[in-house]
Amino acid sequence: MKLDFSSIDENILPGFKGGEKSLAARMFSDGVNKIMKARLVPGASIGMHTHEDSSEIILILSGRGYAVFDGVRTDLVRGDVHYCPKGHTHCLVNDGPEDLEFFAVVPQQ
Repeated sequence: MKLDFSSIDENILPGFKGGEKSLAARMFSDGVNKIMKARLVPGASIGMHTHEDSSEIILILSGRGYAVFDGVRTDLVRGDVHYCPKGHTHCLVNDGPEDLEFFAVVPQQ
């Protein structure tokens, strides 16, 4: 199945998970997985949260930023993958001068 994210409406989610500014995301869900192509403008973030029921995989497409995973900060750039297993805590921050674009998959229970 091909997903054409350019044909999916972009949702603007202010203060996503308690983060700063807004998350802009094009999302697809089939009840098994939530798949999204998203972006954070400079200074925006996804707030710290715990994956109680599932994991998350994030592939950085462009820009730069960092994730804090279980209290440890890791810088992220294009091509890097951040993984947050079930039961762990993380956030994502754009600390660069351009949009941080990423692709993410969250299995759904």
